[in-house]
Formats: sequence, structure tokens, C-alpha cells
Amino acid sequence: MKYAVTLIRLFFLALFLILITNGNMMLWLGLFAVSLMAALIFGRVYCGYVCPMNTLMISAEWLSKKLKLQTKNKPKWLKNGYFAWIALVVSAAAMLISKRILHINLPILPIWLVISVLITFIYKPAVFHNLICPFGILQRTFGKFARLSKKVNEDACIGCKLCEKSCPSDAIAVIGEDKKAVINTELCHQCTNCQQVCPKNAIHYSKQKQ
Repeated sequence: MKYAVTLIRLFFLALFLILITNGNMMLWLGLFAVSLMAALIFGRVYCGYVCPMNTLMISAEWLSKKLKLQTKNKPKWLKNGYFAWIALVVSAAAMLISKRILHINLPILPIWLVISVLITFIYKPAVFHNLICPFGILQRTFGKFARLSKKVNEDACIGCKLCEKSCPSDAIAVIGEDKKAVINTELCHQCTNCQQVCPKNAIHYSKQKQ
């Protein structure tokens, strides 16, 4: 499963680079728009499998850990949760202004790609995913209504916290007196990290309770 997921991510990274190199950024933005509709049913699969930022951030995090650059702390000025919305508005405005007034196509996607990697060298991926990414905030908004998502079988869960530690978006937390894992659909990227490390096979992708 791990290798299949990696291949899917590399495929979409290659597709992204081809489209951007050939000046077809709007095609990728169209794919992103479709993914928002898909998130209403399948959850944030774009973030887990398609997003080129996430793919490169995985490598950036690995390197950062090797070099001991990453900190567990989160910037206090980001904790109010508004920055991602501000980043979205500023990014959209910058694209429109550069197109209408300067008559150039601002490479907003490559710019955010570089920003995501640089931030991941310093902070854990969840900081960018949950507090900074202008695309992630839209995925989060649509993804919280997902009909299908990762769920934890409480009867099988032993509260080992392996899933919690493996989650790139802090979507899993072991809470309560019974110490059971709970998944926040709004934050979940629908990747397979938690399933891969669960010793009791307690996590599955299934229909959410309405």
C-alpha cells in the first residue's frame, strides 16, 4: 500500500510539473476545483494523494529530521486560524492583478510550493497544512462534509498513539478516559499513514455517520 501511494503522488507531481512548465496552470486549478467537489464525498484525497506541495513536504520533513532543524513549536501568530484565509485572498488578488494590469501569469502555485518546503524545514507539516496553506483551507471547508472518511473501530483500538504520531495533519488524537483514537474528518488527508502503523487494523475508510 505504501509504495502504491508513493507512485500515485509521484505521478501527480510529474503531471503538475508538466502542466506548469507548459504554461497550463489553469488546468491544474481546474483539477483542484473538481477535487473540492469530490471532497464532499471522498474527503480530502487531493491533499493526501494529488497535492504536489504535500509530496515534496514529505521529503522535506525527512531531511529536516535528519539535520535536526525541525521544531515542535507552532508560531503563536498563526494560532488564531485566520492566516490561511488571508493567504487565499491575497493569492487570488495577486493572480488577478498581475493578469489584468501587468499582463503576466503570476506563478502562484510554484511560489506556494517553495514556501511549503521552506516552512517544513522548520516546522512540522501540520503547521503548513492546517494554518498556512490557502488551498488546504478550502479542502478543509469542503472535506468536513465528507460522506466517506477514515474511521476508528473503538473496540479494536488500544490507544497506542502510533496513528497520532504518524498523522501529517494532526487529524488524529487519542482522547477520553478510555484512550481511544478519534479522527477529525476536516483535517484528515485520507492518506494511509495511520492504517499502516496501526497494530490492530482498527482504522478503515468507510461511510461517516450523518
